[in-house]
Amino acid sequence: MQNRRTDRTDPAEQTAPELTRALEAARITGEVGTPREGNLSHIQRFLDQETHFHFGVPLTRDWDYDAVFDLMVDRVGISADRAHTAGQDTISTALCLAASARFAAVLGEVARGGGRILFGSGHPAGMVPVHQAFARAAEAAGAEVVRATGPITVDTDGGDVRHLGGVWVWHQHGGVPHTHSPEPVAHLLAELSRRGEAPPDLVVADHGWAGYAGGRGLRAIGFADCNDPALFVAEAQGQVEVAVPLDDDIEPQLYLPLIEFILQRAGLPAEGIAL
Repeated sequence: MQNRRTDRTDPAEQTAPELTRALEAARITGEVGTPREGNLSHIQRFLDQETHFHFGVPLTRDWDYDAVFDLMVDRVGISADRAHTAGQDTISTALCLAASARFAAVLGEVARGGGRILFGSGHPAGMVPVHQAFARAAEAAGAEVVRATGPITVDTDGGDVRHLGGVWVWHQHGGVPHTHSPEPVAHLLAELSRRGEAPPDLVVADHGWAGYAGGRGLRAIGFADCNDPALFVAEAQGQVEVAVPLDDDIEPQLYLPLIEFILQRAGLPAEGIAL
């Protein structure tokens, strides 16, 4: 099925065919593993503002199903065929790379300027190692990475917020679960403020970590899957500066070509990056 083309993709932002092939072979983009049924149902669940689907993104305009669907076609590259309701769906490689270039510009600007950056993730098995790679590179370039002085309780979700190698995560019952919840970053930001620490100049994250931060006026960039409409709505509303479309639950080492591309575009050290 053909996806509608969008003028958001600048031809100057295209990269070598090898990178495109690597992303599509890993199913980070192209024909991805995220099912079409979930992509469509999550649009409605986001509009219904269900817990774990709104990502802490406050709505600043009226959205209906068709408007969000069209947004996901334009910014993610899901199939534009409304009759396609089950089975395979897609993420545009060109849109992923164009957004990654914008992500790199922001990350590089703040990191090389010595800014204070908070990295956070609700995807422990997929995206945490990716964020850790960016945190190491940003710190090497002179950024201040927000780090822990102890766990912070998240009462509403029965866990705490912990720091793992430069990245903040939600911890519960001895593990680090996958979560869409904005509660961990809400508690973290409140505690940092209570301790008299400066707010971050940039939040680099996914799920509710990015959505909540951007929705509260912090500069935020992040990654989102084709079943995560909240972050693309936040981007359209001007709350999240960049939302990069990709499958966010692939084996971490498969993201290495994209990590290297972003770090090179950002002007940050890419040597020795390993996941």
